[in-house]
Amino acid sequence: MKKIILTVAAVFALSFANAQDKKESSGSQTSKGKWLIEANTGFGTIASANTGLSYSSQGDLKKMSIGAEGGYFIMDNLAIKLGLGYNSSDDGTGNVGGFAYKIGAKYYIMGNIPVQVDYTGASGDVYKVGSETPSYLGLQAGYAVFLGENVSIEPGIRYNSTMNKDAAADSALQLCVGFALHF
Repeated sequence: MKKIILTVAAVFALSFANAQDKKESSGSQTSKGKWLIEANTGFGTIASANTGLSYSSQGDLKKMSIGAEGGYFIMDNLAIKLGLGYNSSDDGTGNVGGFAYKIGAKYYIMGNIPVQVDYTGASGDVYKVGSETPSYLGLQAGYAVFLGENVSIEPGIRYNSTMNKDAAADSALQLCVGFALHF
């Protein structure tokens, strides 16, 4: 865990030290009419409904998720986003799976500080506890490092607040690294 925190801190430090022309590096990628496609990885507690990339193994229990999100900039620096992910869980007795979906908005403050608010829901046996499936209100913030005209890396922190009363849908705090394509 210490290595992960140090790695994320180093990425943030290098991101802030990177001398970029903001208009050239981030303005055009987040302009009205542009598209965004991204995949996120998470470290720490992973929410059970996930539209990112993750894998965890603890004893016989193995959990995996794969997904992506896409967005359209309805105005400069503001994108409306949709996401879809597949999640599976195998405890040694069989594999169960399900889909997670996300809808939200992402705003780039000063063109390179992304802040996101979203709703994540789920369907499928992998999520079900009784008759409920988990749903979350998510908040995410970070820093976008634009590597060129079409690519950015966005390390950040995310909090998923559960909207369920049952104990199976816990709130989760995690560090994440997003990889985005801008068109």
